[in-house]
Amino acid sequence: MAELSPQSSAAEIVDHLRAIGSEENRLGMLRYGIRIDRALGITHGVQRQIARKIKRNHERAFELWETGIVEAQFIASVTADPQRFSAEDARRWAASFDSWDIVDGVSDLFVDTDAWKELIGEFAADEREFVRRTAFAMMAWSAVHRKKEPETSFLAFLPIIEAHATDSRNFVKKAVNWALRSIGKRSMAMHGAALAVAERLAQSTDRTARWIGKDAVNELSNAKTFERIAKKG
Repeated sequence: MAELSPQSSAAEIVDHLRAIGSEENRLGMLRYGIRIDRALGITHGVQRQIARKIKRNHERAFELWETGIVEAQFIASVTADPQRFSAEDARRWAASFDSWDIVDGVSDLFVDTDAWKELIGEFAADEREFVRRTAFAMMAWSAVHRKKEPETSFLAFLPIIEAHATDSRNFVKKAVNWALRSIGKRSMAMHGAALAVAERLAQSTDRTARWIGKDAVNELSNAKTFERIAKKG
């Protein structure tokens, strides 16, 4: 099997992925609620190693995406150029999402694009479960990665979180919770705003909103969490 390099074609990368796939790993993914019909059973750590080895190639990334193989699609998201990745590209990729793991992996790319805030609003309003999850996964990633973003951007996400906190679908509610907790841990200023939302949700008559709120309150009120946030300033 040829060694992968930046010059490797999409076909060569896919051949390599098929050769190292593991049926044991693939079946193990079921324990985490991951769909496996498009998976080869390769860990994210190995996928990231491959992405580092082959380096960024925007055109090849789209070829990898079109294979429909989950691992190839994750590698595509890591090796695509976010500055050349359009909102329409994101819409097209998101339309094919069918499992939480590919949503969370690819959302990291979406956050690095110029259209990220537009996409969050659009995807949150979308009724498709995994497209809506994308919005909140993007919120969570952006709270961590977009370090220079003004806090007003994250304050604007809080009403969207409240608006969809009653969506009881498992993969949506968990992402809404993730987004709220991540925003609350971004800074001291964001901590207070997010905690206020969490406390309101915790008192909701809606079961899903109440779960999201209580879980977020527990984490954001934790002494160690508060200490870590305070160190950020």
